Amino acid sequence: MNDMEVKIVIAALLHDIGKVLYRQGDDRRKHSKSGYDFLKEEVKKLDKPVLDAVLYHHGDALKGAKLEKDAIAYIVYVADNIASAADRRKNESEDVGFEMTMPLQSVFNILNGNHEMKYYAPKTLDEKDGINYPQEEKVIFDEAFYSQVKYNIKGNLAGLDWSQEYLNSLLEVMEANLSFVPSSTARGEKADISLYDHVKLTAAVASCIYRYLQNSKIVDYEEVLFRKASDFYEKETFLLYSMDVSGIQEFIYTIASENALKTLRSRSFYLEIMMEHIIDNLLQELHLSRANLIYSGGGHCYILFPNTKEVKEAADHYVEQLNDWLMDTFQTSLFVAAGYVPCSTNSLKNEPNGSYSEIFKKLGVLLSEKKKKRYTAKDIIKLNTQKYDDYTRECKVCKRIAKVDEKGECLVCRAIEEFSKNILEDDFFTITLQKKRNSLPLPGGFFVETDNEASLRKKMTEDDYFVRAYSKNKMFTGKHIATKLWVGSYTAKKDTKSFAKEAEGIDRIGILRADVDNLGHAFVAGFENQENQNRYVTLSRTATLSRQLSLFFKLYINRILEEPIYFIDEKLDGQPRTKRNITICYSGGDDLFLVGAWNEIIEAAVDIRRCFEKYTQGTLTLSAGIGIYQPGYPISACAYEVADLEEESKRLPNKNAVTVFPDGKYHMVQDGNKKEIKVSDGTYSWQEFEMEMVGEKYQTIKKFFDQSEDRGKNFLYHLLELVRNQEEKISFARYVYLLSRMEPDAKAAPEEKQNYQEFSKKMYEWIKNEKDCRQLKTAINLYAYLTRDEEEQKHEDK
Repeated sequence: MNDMEVKIVIAALLHDIGKVLYRQGDDRRKHSKSGYDFLKEEVKKLDKPVLDAVLYHHGDALKGAKLEKDAIAYIVYVADNIASAADRRKNESEDVGFEMTMPLQSVFNILNGNHEMKYYAPKTLDEKDGINYPQEEKVIFDEAFYSQVKYNIKGNLAGLDWSQEYLNSLLEVMEANLSFVPSSTARGEKADISLYDHVKLTAAVASCIYRYLQNSKIVDYEEVLFRKASDFYEKETFLLYSMDVSGIQEFIYTIASENALKTLRSRSFYLEIMMEHIIDNLLQELHLSRANLIYSGGGHCYILFPNTKEVKEAADHYVEQLNDWLMDTFQTSLFVAAGYVPCSTNSLKNEPNGSYSEIFKKLGVLLSEKKKKRYTAKDIIKLNTQKYDDYTRECKVCKRIAKVDEKGECLVCRAIEEFSKNILEDDFFTITLQKKRNSLPLPGGFFVETDNEASLRKKMTEDDYFVRAYSKNKMFTGKHIATKLWVGSYTAKKDTKSFAKEAEGIDRIGILRADVDNLGHAFVAGFENQENQNRYVTLSRTATLSRQLSLFFKLYINRILEEPIYFIDEKLDGQPRTKRNITICYSGGDDLFLVGAWNEIIEAAVDIRRCFEKYTQGTLTLSAGIGIYQPGYPISACAYEVADLEEESKRLPNKNAVTVFPDGKYHMVQDGNKKEIKVSDGTYSWQEFEMEMVGEKYQTIKKFFDQSEDRGKNFLYHLLELVRNQEEKISFARYVYLLSRMEPDAKAAPEEKQNYQEFSKKMYEWIKNEKDCRQLKTAINLYAYLTRDEEEQKHEDK
């Protein structure tokens, strides 16, 4: 980036700092003037063009300003207007007609047809503070809160240099302090866009405008951006760019059984670091900052680019080189599809109606076409004519031909495995140009390794090969700090055998895979609403939604597992208990993969689902698959099998379901179009799973068998067998006979007799209903697993 580009980003990120001062109560002047004086007197070292852009970022101030026609204040002014229009705000000045103490409203208030009014509590973004759920209570953002925000920002800015190397650190400062501060508090408008999201989008837009003007050789910014701004809004100034990595599932789950959990965790995190590195390198080549990154997660990203021939050519060339490196390093395992769609300011704010969603639709079609035609004829010839040295052979993990060690693993797979321990223990991930032992290769001749704070500081000052660093789950500022990475890093044990031993009843592990239902539709059309003429279909809300989901799956997931709430045993439900015996193998932008003690996996799934419903106000749902396995069963095989269970859940009309204990049978359900769909017998809506299967069927079985010591497991297994065949008349007769045999004798206590009467009555009613029978089968399996003793396990394992 040149000096002017750096100043534009800094000015855009700081242009609304005066809002914090105004709401603090010490300064009742216009927030542009307050921000100007604060930066000039308290922060210092800022150049005049930056300060002018803060002072004159509103039209009324610009009219009387005597600025050069190419002053960056005009760029920040129009970028602020574009970002504000994308927020759908009428009164950007915020100096009259506003509610100073207004809290940030939840973006989920208007997602997918929701009409709630919930707010966030006044907080900064700190992983120690827990989850900031939307709530009905309107807690005011008082002067004390804004004073603390001002104090934080002032201290953070004092440690920054105003140069390109510190731009991302400035972004970190704004995110940490302004994520729950509303951008606009104008009465009658939605206040669901944070001040951080607003200034970040303003910086992205400003960067693109500057590059577009430079490319078009426009030097009179006053004329084009101020006097004729409406004409400028119609021009296709921007490109919405996207990259999507194919082959992620196969890459992650190609693992050996030895050290499977470590390897799985490392491979997923390696891809995440690789994606962030790819994004940062591309932004650097195009002279942009991470402010232009709209979304990143799960091997996918959206970035706002300037619409210039130079940018298009550079982006295309970058991806071509990237895929060459992926092919050389991993053969056909990984591939990146990328593309861009031109867009104007008007289309980004959905004018005319439907133009915003059309951008994403075009981009989706473009990426699909790229995936269908992954390789050129030249690439195919190269893949089929590769020659290998005599000392290369197939790696036992990734199956590619490469140099392998004495264990039969290639150098990359070995380094990935060794990387696992450092992921959990170290706080920084450093990108360098120097290959070291156990460092992992990255595109462009770079490598990634881990560091603690002391070793990182040394590298930043002494290592000529140091490029940039990423911090983990904490804000950290400094030269060449790219960003912090929220990482789902929770882990309780090191291997599957340990998890199985910690499980209740049978020694088994559980595997949970889950992801958000219909997320693509939510991004593209989730804010559409004909009642308000789709007024809130904007890029700002798409960016805010994606960031909130990333926070849940990458940060808050750790807290959910650390502080369990739900337990299958009613006596423990809601009571304090130790952390879950679970390891996060992967938790990304919208999905997760967990391994742990089998019963705790089920309980954690319920916790996660409940928290997600509360977090998104029921506007989004999760579907999941849960598999239960012996600890020696290959994790890679588990992964694919549980993926099938997850797909079964998504077959249920409206999704929002979980599949567990499937027995190979299916039942038919009606979807919204009166069509019958075949769904696994182990598939339930979450409500049915929690309230009916566990809350009713399981608890009834548990109550009876726990209080009837002379009723052994044989009765239970006979019941299960007969329930499975309930359609046969003879099975029904045997079922009734078996229930009669369970009746206590005449000498039994009244409580035992009463317990039997309640049990047998319910069991008799349930056998006659197909839905109850399905739930009963799962409940009996659940109870049997939870009460399996050591002798039964020995017999079964033989």
